[in-house]
Amino acid sequence: MAESLDIRELTIRIEQQSSFVNGIVNGMKNVIVGQKHLIDSLLIGLLSDGHILLEGMPGLAKTLAIKTLSQLVDAKYNRIQFTPDILPADVIGTMIYSQKTESFIVRKGPVFANFVLADEINRAPAKVQSALLEAMQEHQVTIGNETFSLHNPFLVMATQNPIEQEGTYPLPEAQVDRFMLKVVIDYPSIEEEKLIIRENIQGSMAEVKPVTTAEEIIRAREVVRQVYIDEKIEQYIADIVFATRYPEKYGLDELKDLITFGGSPRASINLAKASRAYAFIRHRGYVVPEDVRAVAHDVLRHRIGLSYEAEANNIRSEEIISRIINKVEVP
Repeated sequence: MAESLDIRELTIRIEQQSSFVNGIVNGMKNVIVGQKHLIDSLLIGLLSDGHILLEGMPGLAKTLAIKTLSQLVDAKYNRIQFTPDILPADVIGTMIYSQKTESFIVRKGPVFANFVLADEINRAPAKVQSALLEAMQEHQVTIGNETFSLHNPFLVMATQNPIEQEGTYPLPEAQVDRFMLKVVIDYPSIEEEKLIIRENIQGSMAEVKPVTTAEEIIRAREVVRQVYIDEKIEQYIADIVFATRYPEKYGLDELKDLITFGGSPRASINLAKASRAYAFIRHRGYVVPEDVRAVAHDVLRHRIGLSYEAEANNIRSEEIISRIINKVEVP
């Protein structure tokens, strides 16, 4: 009885604390036509202190989405365009010699911002990718002998283009695992496309005004950590991740030869975190199985290794995740 009372109190508190979510969603919708899934994913990453890898064709409002989010939160935004000749110093910063003081001074790089867009991350060499991924993981950067903490909140949205593979350096599986979500976005519908044409021809882009602050986001993260996850939901999350490792134990023998490796414990942690954030966005103080199912594809799609057999039969990780979700027993 006391537990149900606590959850009810928590839900009331979340309804109050999550009021800014509607402001962000509406602000994003005023600028971006469609792409609801992208907006939700950005909010999940922001509220869970996770980073996002975004895959989609050029011109699908990837840059516009994170720039708009930074304006709505009234936070610092930087964009890094990755190219094959970029150096780690171009991302994290470097020491430069000052003739005035006759000493070396630190010049911080563009990674020192609340929102960082790493555009076409797969165009950068491994050294640069690892420098950014280390900053994402540690939330700090070492330049010379000094260590600097990064901004809080700190969200990296890295993009990659799925069509051009010439002159690119694909992210290694172990490094891709550091992204909380891998979001794949598609073309807009024909109605949305017409609206995009109309808005751009008329030049009627909405003015973006801040609806919240970085401090409020940090407070909201504390509340997200309190969202209640029942033991049955924990078991459900563990079952889904274990089914990616040992599909035969869940009556999915046909998947055994299609998967070379399944989700790591990081997959389970991020599935729980993302489910909590999704419940918070829906103004709820507890996680339901639908929350887990809603975020499962984005959390797991880059954490499942596909065998040659799967690739030869053109089977993608999305299909495997869908089969697992449909098979694993819902609590």
